[in-house]
Amino acid sequence: MRDLATRLRRLPPSLGPVRLIGVDGHAGSGKSTFAGHLAAALGGAPVLRLDDISSHEQLFEWTDRLLAQVIRPLARGESAHYTPYDWRARAFGPPLPLPAAPVVVLEGVGAGRRALRPHLARLLWMELPREESWTRGRLRDGAEQREFWDGWVEAERAHFAADPSRPHADLLVTQTPEGYEVLPGPGSTAGPDQNMTQSDESSALW
Repeated sequence: MRDLATRLRRLPPSLGPVRLIGVDGHAGSGKSTFAGHLAAALGGAPVLRLDDISSHEQLFEWTDRLLAQVIRPLARGESAHYTPYDWRARAFGPPLPLPAAPVVVLEGVGAGRRALRPHLARLLWMELPREESWTRGRLRDGAEQREFWDGWVEAERAHFAADPSRPHADLLVTQTPEGYEVLPGPGSTAGPDQNMTQSDESSALW
């Protein structure tokens, strides 16, 4: 993970002074956990979770809000302020700051959508089949979220059918018993010598 973090830090900025790293994948694929590990390896990089940007009424129609609250301020080199959504209260809360740090991680379903890709330094895709991801997500959230998940699955299918992320991913991330395996993605121009295996316990093998 440290080696991946080092390579991401060395990228040229993609959004003002920021290297914006997108972590996309199906719901339940492990994006949040991976993004947390990556942020820690980056020395505490800020993480913006798209669960804070979306809402019950706008599961995927949040692009304008993200552009206004986050993307445009960061492009100017300013701290962004976004209003996180409370999924239990069904309301947006008071603004929270998001600094224009050297690296910012954007995590969530749709992080690699068409409108955001021009602002990303790299797009990472969590490589787990959608049915397996959704099963994991349903087990995680329990029976009380069953109705929500039924609606979510249909919305996610429609989103990725219209605006797929995986074909544009620079890197594919697979969770393994030892950590994570990271390989060049469909959108990468990386050569075969850039394949890597990441482990939480040890340095990467390139």
